[in-house]
Amino acid sequence: MLVIRRGGRARLPGYWAPLSGTIEAGESQEQALVREIREEVGLDATPLAKVWESISSDGGFVLHWWEAAAGPGAPVLAPGEVSEARWVTVEEFLRLEPIFDGDRAFFERALATTDAPADTPAGPLKR
Repeated sequence: MLVIRRGGRARLPGYWAPLSGTIEAGESQEQALVREIREEVGLDATPLAKVWESISSDGGFVLHWWEAAAGPGAPVLAPGEVSEARWVTVEEFLRLEPIFDGDRAFFERALATTDAPADTPAGPLKR
């Protein structure tokens, strides 16, 4: 899975997290996933399946977690928004610091039961 370290202009900078973003008005979850991945890391992506749903830690958002296939190429990071990107396994992600408790739950519960390929970006989309 592709994860990012949030950049200096991002909300809660320095945290490691799956790619994420907000669903814009009139946009489907799948469209938001494709747009957010392109904006944050410059990759084309194909949505495969919704794999998890949760509530944000502050209770303000429903998070929709998706599996997606990444197109060819290396990530190109959005300046200020993303300071680093890595392809990781579940075990590798859980060793990164700092990470959000909700992301830890997703990796421990949802991903531990899937056979997602190593080149699968996924993460929460907020509505």
